[in-house]
Amino acid sequence: MDLKSIGEDLGLDEAEFLEIVELFIDTATADIDRLKAALSQGDILAINEAAHSLKGSSGNLGFMEIYHHSQEIEEATREEVLTRIGPILAAISKGIETIESALNTKAT
Repeated sequence: MDLKSIGEDLGLDEAEFLEIVELFIDTATADIDRLKAALSQGDILAINEAAHSLKGSSGNLGFMEIYHHSQEIEEATREEVLTRIGPILAAISKGIETIESALNTKAT
C-alpha cells in the first residue's frame, strides 16, 4: 500500500497524511470494537452508527476497500441480516492491519 501516493491524491504532503493515518487507525479500531460489541448484542442501530463512522473516515482518506465494506455493513443492517456482518468485519480488520503495516514501514 502506497500511503505517500494516497496522500498526494488528497493534496497532502507525506508527513501530514501519515499523521492523519495514525489517527484514522485509532478511530477505526474504536469503531471496530463498537461494531463487535453491538453485533454481539444484536444492536442494529449501534452497528449502523459505527459502520457509518468508519465509512466516512475511510472514504475521506481514500481507503476505498474499507469504505465499501462499511457500506455493506450498513446495507446488512437495513436488511436486518446480521449474519453477513462477521465476514465483512473480518475483511475490514484485515484492511486496517494492512494500513497499519504500511504506516509502520514508513515510520522505520
